[in-house]
Amino acid sequence: MRLYALCDQDMLDKHGLSIEEFVNKAQQYNAEIIQYRAKNADIALMKRKLIEIRQQYDGFLIVNDAYELVEFCDGVHVGQEDLQKIDANKHKAVKILRSVIGSDKILGISTHNEQEVLEANSMDLNYIGLGAYRDTATKSDISHVLGDKLDEIAKLSKHYVAAIGGVKMDDKFEHVTYHVIGSGLL
Repeated sequence: MRLYALCDQDMLDKHGLSIEEFVNKAQQYNAEIIQYRAKNADIALMKRKLIEIRQQYDGFLIVNDAYELVEFCDGVHVGQEDLQKIDANKHKAVKILRSVIGSDKILGISTHNEQEVLEANSMDLNYIGLGAYRDTATKSDISHVLGDKLDEIAKLSKHYVAAIGGVKMDDKFEHVTYHVIGSGLL
């Protein structure tokens, strides 16, 4: 199993944990990627937290949504709704993002079904997040849980696939590259 650790600021705050504690735990589990997500924070706080993570962690660091902070990390992850905010045409949105962040940075998007995975195959991405695998407390808008169908859908992707949403360390997938674990690390 390859680990992609999701460092969610709201989750850290809820559990009274510091960035340092989370990164230490991610390193104990040999996380290859850490994504920093702060849905309720301003850009200045996110920048400080990315710098703090980078001081402690030399693996791949991804920022969620805030592509304007890409200079402080290795890439960006955006959701379907966030793509729509950039441009109504998702393909064009990815092209715009790629032009902003550059070809040397990692770009990933969330996908939730077979159609979105197939659509992503024609986009200039490094990976997709696919899910939700299970219900999760960190996302309240999950309307469809893929369960065991996740692995079957994952095999349709030409990109690396990160299983998202309620994934646990002992979950087994055949066509998934990364397990995205957030609060499950704690």
